[in-house]
Amino acid sequence: MDNRIEKLSQKDIKAILRAADSIIAQGGRSLLSKILKGSKDKKVLQLELDTCPMYGYFKSEKLDDIMKKVDWMIDHDFLEVEYFGKLPMIVYTKRGWQIESDQYADELIDEWREWVKEGEPVPDMTYLKDRDRGMILLMLKKIKESGNRAFLPFLEAWEKVDYKKVRAEIKEVIHALEQQEGIDGQASQEREVLLKEALEGSAPEDLRLKCWECGERFMFTVGEQKFYKQRGFSLPKRCEDCRRSDDRDGWYL
Repeated sequence: MDNRIEKLSQKDIKAILRAADSIIAQGGRSLLSKILKGSKDKKVLQLELDTCPMYGYFKSEKLDDIMKKVDWMIDHDFLEVEYFGKLPMIVYTKRGWQIESDQYADELIDEWREWVKEGEPVPDMTYLKDRDRGMILLMLKKIKESGNRAFLPFLEAWEKVDYKKVRAEIKEVIHALEQQEGIDGQASQEREVLLKEALEGSAPEDLRLKCWECGERFMFTVGEQKFYKQRGFSLPKRCEDCRRSDDRDGWYL
């Protein structure tokens, strides 16, 4: 890890994760950095990534410095690189998606609040169909916890167009709001605790692995881990001595 990169703030972590949502499994570290920079790169504009809410978030910083922040996110288990063919693509880790799904659900609910405030008509609710199921269920939990009956028209319209399992959850939320069931804040508090823990990240440290060939333990350093992650490699299965003795499986195995 580059020691010049200090721990990112929770705000910056969330911003990078939000920007990544636009290119998950479709773009790599460089493209993500260009979104955050606010680049006018041809590919950024062709893919309409300039419409991303985090476009230009780090506009005053150099692209190389933004790339280091993205690498920090990879090092600390918020993002990772997977290869699709020969192309390295950014994807969420479990930790990263936990954070992003929470803030995206909040973003969608805040949009509803704004529509209610402005007296906007109920839109075509199919815009929520086919989104990540876990994020949608989380959104519904948050709506239920809000106790906001002004959301009922949106829920009723949504319930008519989504899939059976989601419709069942929507009906439950509609019933809870109509009956003005008491708000259970415990679930929300527990979720906040878990979210706070997730935002701490997982600092990289040297790992002691067991060689599957000779059975000896060997050190897999932080620097090696970073190299492997950026290239989408799996953890090495053999120690350096065994890799040297037989290179038929490749130096990275």
